[in-house]
Amino acid sequence: MKETLYSDAGVDISAANEAKKRITSAVKATHGPQVLGGIGGFGGLFSTEGFPPDPVLVSSIDGVGTKLKIAFLLDKHETVGEDIVNHCVNDILVQGARPLFFMDYLATGKLDPETIEKVVGGIARACVYNECALLGGETAEMPGFYSEGEYDLAGTIVGVVSRESILTGEAIESGDTVLGLASSGLHTNGYSLARKVLLEMAQLPLEKSNSDLGRPLGEELLQPHRSYSPSILPLTNNNLIRGMVHITGGGFGGNIPRVVPNRYKTVIDKGSWEVLPIFDLIARLGNVPEDEMYLTFNMGIGLIVIVADANAKKAEEELRAAGETVYRIGRIEKREPDEEPVLFTKG
Repeated sequence: MKETLYSDAGVDISAANEAKKRITSAVKATHGPQVLGGIGGFGGLFSTEGFPPDPVLVSSIDGVGTKLKIAFLLDKHETVGEDIVNHCVNDILVQGARPLFFMDYLATGKLDPETIEKVVGGIARACVYNECALLGGETAEMPGFYSEGEYDLAGTIVGVVSRESILTGEAIESGDTVLGLASSGLHTNGYSLARKVLLEMAQLPLEKSNSDLGRPLGEELLQPHRSYSPSILPLTNNNLIRGMVHITGGGFGGNIPRVVPNRYKTVIDKGSWEVLPIFDLIARLGNVPEDEMYLTFNMGIGLIVIVADANAKKAEEELRAAGETVYRIGRIEKREPDEEPVLFTKG
């Protein structure tokens, strides 16, 4: 009887080893003095030296979602790694935390070292940009579990903030100003609806230049999720910010109440910022109601920053100096019991 090897079941250990070789230099480039030990241990080691007084660890986990389908269709894998890191960084940023390290999980049916290299290269670039270490990860080959050429990607971020500096939203008061920071596009949310409208219903080509967008649709849909950490952290150190909201799945109505106390409502002035063309395209081609758009997408605002009205001008100036496009998009007001937590007005 012929011997049965692991490779006969579809698992290629040599491909896994080749992938590890390809990503080693990218991973090492993210390591600073707080990373202890080398690559390949069973666990990553990170020193607590340099932590703030009374440190609190903040952690978040997420995936790229169906945006990956666009990467598969175009065979472009360089930016999805940036997506997952930046999304996770923003999630802990809204609580005032700076990122310390990131760990990724990539699972596929058949391991392709070149694809792994591109994905992890994007993760490493984002880690360098956000000044956090790529401390470890897992690449799993699972034959028969995924369609050919497809994979799933998820990751976990760990950051730190001093207890007295945690942003909970409880400092928010009536009269505060709501600032919006521009997104780069869909970021990593709403892709199931976007794909249904743009690819299934309208059958738009991904690689042909689109006159509404000024570039190919595929390029637009693969724009990386922005990280706001380098621009925002200096403001948290200056105690300018009272609360922040990462506009992800659930849009405005689903995310703002996670931060703003329910005794207040957030009044958002539609028309106070530039709604990016991709959102207009989806709404028009899919006949998607405006309320549904604002519940699904970020509509051009990736991060909301809430500040005292007296500090709004200073915050705007500092954010613009850091390279952000900033809009005054609303205000905080007292909420009556029968009112919705988020109210939209026509600007």
